[in-house]
Amino acid sequence: MQTPPSSSTSPSHPRSGIPGQPQPSADGGRSRLFRDRNFLWMLSGAVISMLGDQFTLIALPWLVLKMTGDTLVLGTVLALISVPRALFMLIGGALVDRHSPKRVLMLTKYVNTVLLGLLAALVLWGGLTLWMVYLLAFAIGLSTAFSIPSGTAMLPSVVKPDQLQAANSVMLGLRQASMFLGPLLAGLLIALSGDGAPGSPEATRGTGVAFALDAFSFALSTWTLYKVVPLQGRSQAASQAVFSAVADGLRLFWRDTALRSCFLYWGAIALLIHGPVQIALPLLATQLDLGAAAFGIMLGAHGAGTLAGMVVSGIKPRLRVGTLGLTLLLVDAVIGLLFIPMGQISTTWQGAFLMGVIGLLGGFMQVAVFTWIQRRVPPAMLGRAMSLFMFIFMGLAPMSAAVAGWLMRSITLGQLFAGSGVLLVGLVLVALATSRIRELRDPEPAATARA
Repeated sequence: MQTPPSSSTSPSHPRSGIPGQPQPSADGGRSRLFRDRNFLWMLSGAVISMLGDQFTLIALPWLVLKMTGDTLVLGTVLALISVPRALFMLIGGALVDRHSPKRVLMLTKYVNTVLLGLLAALVLWGGLTLWMVYLLAFAIGLSTAFSIPSGTAMLPSVVKPDQLQAANSVMLGLRQASMFLGPLLAGLLIALSGDGAPGSPEATRGTGVAFALDAFSFALSTWTLYKVVPLQGRSQAASQAVFSAVADGLRLFWRDTALRSCFLYWGAIALLIHGPVQIALPLLATQLDLGAAAFGIMLGAHGAGTLAGMVVSGIKPRLRVGTLGLTLLLVDAVIGLLFIPMGQISTTWQGAFLMGVIGLLGGFMQVAVFTWIQRRVPPAMLGRAMSLFMFIFMGLAPMSAAVAGWLMRSITLGQLFAGSGVLLVGLVLVALATSRIRELRDPEPAATARA
């Protein structure tokens, strides 16, 4: 079970021996990747932006709780970010294909710089009210619906084909690392900048500083993105109505047997596995020896495992059990088996060990998934493909989590984990029996994506 930020497939392409056709290098392009100024400009901006994002992810919930102390208000603010992100992500993908990833990403960075700068000013100098928080949260979520597909679709236009998997490994690995370092820095900054009792002038000062730094990170990453010069030859979608472009993309993905099989498979995983696990892990932590700290330890172990898996994928991009598709299914089957005993563990280290192994397997496959989609899909459709992939996990899983929360009133935690594991193994068996996912192979870097 992979996630996005933590699965994958493709038809076989013979290794090209045609003169003049670029050949994949023995190390997957890593030796030249860090000598590519274009990639380094994009990488530096991405690191700055990733760290800045973590500041807002910590500061915004803290701000709401300091202002109101009401978890219902906090849930409303988080919903105002996630709902427009999910609803408009496919439209964002269509606009990326029409106007190019860089152009759309630049615009979202301008917008987020203004939004977060305004939020920081209102917090630091007073005047912030709850309706303003609601409005700014909605605007940030809406902007994210366009920045996610543009960011994920841009990399293939920046690096050469034989460097793509190594580049994905570096980018996704750094994103995972930012999820460790960013919250620590944000929490320390908020504490040092002022974190008084609710209602006092100092209560939200630290969050204002965090928002200001995130706004600065967007402004700085806008400058680095300006330095990036996309490779020539990326075709763009013809000008057409946005909803027609979305419909055309969905039709193309449905006609492509490999893409259809994978998107349906990942959708089933998001609904049946990802959502329930989001509810089950915090509940599990309350039953372990370290209490609430166990939740952080298990998530940290999963994050460390994911990062290690991404590093391995970059070093060993062709590490497979048979085909890419068979590797994917076997990895998911193993993850399903690891979920089954999760509800029966009694110590934190047991949960951390299982989550670390799950993260390692998922991180390895996540890099392969992104690379496969980026090589499989025609460049003019890539924004829509990545937006659909991200929508599956960022749109469907939260809805599934809500249903799982209701189910927990009538089933035990052990039953939820065991049921999720059995369902995942069952999905793998169904995919093996009814689809051709197991036959799908890594495309050669020089291969042209077909519709």
